[in-house]
Order: sequence, then structure tokens, then C-alpha cells
Amino acid sequence: MGQDLANWRVLDLRSFKFPPMRMPSKKQRYSILRLSLSAVVWGCALIGMAAQAQVRLPNIQVPQLPGIQIPLNPGATVNGVVDTLDPRSLRDLRRLRVRELLRTNRRDLEADPNGAPIVRAEIVAYAPNAESLRIASELGFSVVRESTLTGLDIKVVVLRPKARMSVRAALRALRRADPEGGYDFNHIYIESGAVDDTPPPTSPIVAASEARAASVRVGLIDTGIARDHPSLQGAVIEQFGCDSNAAPAAHGTAVASLLIGHAKRFVGAAPSAALYSADVYCNSTTGGSIERIGAAFSWLVERHVPVINVSLVGPPNVLLEKIVTATLARGHLVVAAVGNDGPASPPLYPAAYRGVIGVTGVDAKRRVLLEAVRGPQVYFSAPGADMGAADMQDGYVAVRGTSFSAPIVAGLLAQRLTQPDFSAARRAVEQLTAEAIDLGSRGVDKIYGHGLVGETVRTEANALVAKK
Repeated sequence: MGQDLANWRVLDLRSFKFPPMRMPSKKQRYSILRLSLSAVVWGCALIGMAAQAQVRLPNIQVPQLPGIQIPLNPGATVNGVVDTLDPRSLRDLRRLRVRELLRTNRRDLEADPNGAPIVRAEIVAYAPNAESLRIASELGFSVVRESTLTGLDIKVVVLRPKARMSVRAALRALRRADPEGGYDFNHIYIESGAVDDTPPPTSPIVAASEARAASVRVGLIDTGIARDHPSLQGAVIEQFGCDSNAAPAAHGTAVASLLIGHAKRFVGAAPSAALYSADVYCNSTTGGSIERIGAAFSWLVERHVPVINVSLVGPPNVLLEKIVTATLARGHLVVAAVGNDGPASPPLYPAAYRGVIGVTGVDAKRRVLLEAVRGPQVYFSAPGADMGAADMQDGYVAVRGTSFSAPIVAGLLAQRLTQPDFSAARRAVEQLTAEAIDLGSRGVDKIYGHGLVGETVRTEANALVAKK
């Protein structure tokens, strides 16, 4: 072999005679071009698969909407995984989840023009008067349901368009015929964080705490909760939704523990608070609809719960904006997760509505989560990674996302606001702002807001979960 290589180095190619080249025929040239294009396409596909393999998410379960099984893993954002993703692709993670949600629930759900999930063939009307309902009837709409959000004094009517009329065309027709009315899709809102369903090997079984007296109150609009978890036992908890049939789920349980949890080695942001928990999912395919969220807000306002946590995200909606505005006008504070669609994402709601306290998440090194949405809606930063929260059994799991930052801020504010009051609510926010640790650019910015609060809540919870 070595001799052959040596001989190759001294060969004089000028001594070789190559056969004369002939131009290929037109048919042959077409075949060559087609093969070349195929090679390019397959090459791009292989590169894409290689790139996908580099950012593939770990094999953990996506936090599901109750009653809906999603086989994909686009929403999993456990510690250290999302940091490897291209920020431009982060919005696609929730889009993939929404796409699968729509695919598996075609009978009950469809997409709005922007791809957001909505209840199929339904339009919600905000406080329609007799003239608005007459116009809707003349256009062929029928009334499906109507209700009054008594706590907010808001009437809601759900309309269905006539047969063979798409819901998109129906909404355009209503808005054109009645420009003064308030009409929108019955949007579905989903959670803004992930729960690692794999418990760490050191996850402890904690003894239940003794019954606690509730000195403050805080509200939660989310999935159902596992109220028998050790960190929640002994707490004063009032529940709403599901016709009094409990439907506990991982997301709401984790958020609730960060709000009011208290056990041997775990303390939430407001461990002495009474929790008013509204389940807007109830193991239903139409769970998380704006109609159900509105009912939850109304119930919490009726109960005079001063601070309301919403770790759900979705698009802007006429009815949701009216509901949030009416809640704030009555002196309540609404705290919401800004979302995990990445820094390039447009604002998500309700966090982006004026007056809502939008919360982003930071890791143990005080770095903003790569997946966190940015913008002027960010008011506070709070722990959102490298920490634990209650699981569905009797232990703790790793959580990550702005879903789990919001309850920390809500709990801290609830301790400063004992009754709904507009002036007192403003003072509570000012007091917490004065305690915030400035991060990022000096002063208020679109990444960290007014700064970091509640850092010790994560420090205490982090001891429960083995670091990965």
C-alpha cells in the first residue's frame, strides 16, 4: 500500500489521454438536473434532522390540558433544556402543542385566523343589548348560552352562526353589522410552564402540617389542585368549577404550592393565606375557554379575594379585556405570567393588559429564562427555574416557566393587600417594587421589569429537588 501511494505521488497526469467528452442530450441534462435537485433536498433534510437532534427535548411528559393527551413534547421546558434552543424557535413550541391540541379535538375546537385554539362554531358577545341580539338573529345566529357574571355585572351571550357559515366569516359579519358591539372568538387559554413529571430520587414524603389560620386570601385561576398534598394539607381552600367534582392536575397543584404551600421543608410565598382555587379546565376539551375564565373572575370578585393569580396565556380577546378591566376597577390585583414563547414573541394575555402585574422568570443565577416573553408588560421578575413545587403524589418535582414565577409575586402581594381597594392595591405594588433587586439595565426594563422579588422562595424549595 505504501509503495502504491509513493508511485501515485510521482505520476504525471499529462501522460494520460482522456476520451473526448460529448455533451449530454436534452433528456440526459434534465435527468441530471432532477437528480441534483433531489440531492440538495435530501441534503437539507439530513441537515435539518441533525439540527433537530441537537435540540431534542428530553423524554418527559408535556404538561397536559386536563383530559387531553398530547403525544408531542414541545412544551417541556425543564431546567437547562430550553437554554439550548434557538430563541426564534421558541414560539413554535407552543404552536406545536396547539396544533396537536386542535388535531386531537377537531370535534370541539378549531383555530382562529392566527392559529390560536377556539371553541368550534362559537362567538362570545360582551353585554349585548336587545338591538345587538336582533342584529345577530337577522344574520342567522342562534343563542347557545347566556349568563351573567354577577361579581362583575357583565352579561355574556354565546352565539352560533348559521349552518355552512365559518366562525371567521361570522365574526366579521357581526362586527360589520354592529360595530358598537363587543364580539370575539371563544378562545382557549393554556398553561405557561412545565412540570417535570419524573420525581427526583431524593424527593421526600413530607408530613402534613397542622391546620393553619388564614390571615390573608389569594385567588388562583388554573387547573384543579391536589389539595391532599402534604404542602397543602391544613390550608384553608375553597374551590370553584367542575360542578363540585374535583379534577386535580399537575400544573395547578404546582402553582398552588408556590402560592400557599407549607410543609417541613417547603414554604410557598404566602403560607398563611387562604386559597380560592377556580378550575377552568375540569377535564374538558373546551377547558380554559374565555367563558370559563370569566366565570372564575366573577366568583373571585364576589368572594372579595384581593389578589388573583393567572398562570395562563393566550391571544387578546374583547371579553377577557373587559373582564380584567372590571376586576381591576374594583380594587383587585391581577398577577399573570408573561408566557414562554421567547423574546421575539408578541405580547400574551392577560399579562399584557394595562394594569395587570406581568411576571417573568429567572434562574438560580438571576438570568432571565430564555423562553420568557419580553416587553413593557413585564413588571416583576421572580424565580422560575432551578426550583421545586408539589407534584400529584406526596413529593416534589422540578418546574420551570413563568407560570411558576407569577404565584410567588401574587403571594407576596396578597400579604400586603387584605381587601380589594384601589389605593391600597397601588400601595402594595409600590411596597414590593421598593424591595425589588434591580437586574439587567439600570431601572425598569423590558426583560426584568422593576427587578427580582421572592428569591428566597426558590432557595427553600430548591433543596427538595436533586440538581440535574
